[in-house]
Amino acid sequence: MSKLAFLGLGVMGGPMAAHLAKAGHEVTVYNRTTSKAEGWVSAHGGSFASTPREAAEGAEFVIACVGNDDDLRSVCLGDEGAFAAMAQGSVFVDHTTVSAQVTRELYAVAKAQGVGYVDAPVSGGQAGAENGVLSIMCGGDAEDFDRAAPIMDAYARIARRMGESGAGQIAKMMNQICIAGAVQGLAEALHFGEKAGMDGRAVVEVISQGAAGSWQMQNRHGTMLDGEFKHGFAVDWMRKDLGICLAAADEVGAALPVTALVDQFYKEVQNMGGGRWDTSALIARLRKLGE
Repeated sequence: MSKLAFLGLGVMGGPMAAHLAKAGHEVTVYNRTTSKAEGWVSAHGGSFASTPREAAEGAEFVIACVGNDDDLRSVCLGDEGAFAAMAQGSVFVDHTTVSAQVTRELYAVAKAQGVGYVDAPVSGGQAGAENGVLSIMCGGDAEDFDRAAPIMDAYARIARRMGESGAGQIAKMMNQICIAGAVQGLAEALHFGEKAGMDGRAVVEVISQGAAGSWQMQNRHGTMLDGEFKHGFAVDWMRKDLGICLAAADEVGAALPVTALVDQFYKEVQNMGGGRWDTSALIARLRKLGE
């Protein structure tokens, strides 16, 4: 068992850290809102720290799951950042979805002080984190991934190294691009069926068994039909991720026309007041257009 620090106890980080504690690791947690860290310790044991540096003191692995590029820099860098306390030979594992640019920047800082750095964004949503069945796409040095993989096994269905630093983030961008198109297609199909007087659930029972089937269809069609959008990844966060995808596409010269269009559809959902709705809320936009 290892001495670990976990930074960020949101809807993803909290359950992931809990799996580590359940697996028997010695876990010290940090969260920007201290009361959340205190509550986590009450529920799962371990200890909490008031700064990332304090949490990282003596840890073999420091794991982060925060919000965006700036949040990640804030927990890594500076006098109270985790890097200030990490010893040579320790490994930083980042589960945040961020840009490949900030990943490579922090990788370089970590390596300069003898610390391993693995970018390891996740897919599977809150349910995947709670059930310990996340898909994890990793970038970084092979030896650092090999050391971190047994730690991630506590909450992963699969964790695979995709390449050098930043490759995990690129893989996550591909994941989000796929999701954006799939959710929009499902929203359009269900909306069309409603207008045509079809029983959406009955149709999905049939078509989900064929080529149209997808995770989104299986898990979200019912709540979409019911207009319930409190079941996962928020629109605000999806727009953050799609912004990262579109910026990276410009850098490498890739065309993402559908992704750019769906990003604008999510902007319209935000303007409807749905920023905290889950990503399946694209159907709400179609219903509004069809009124």
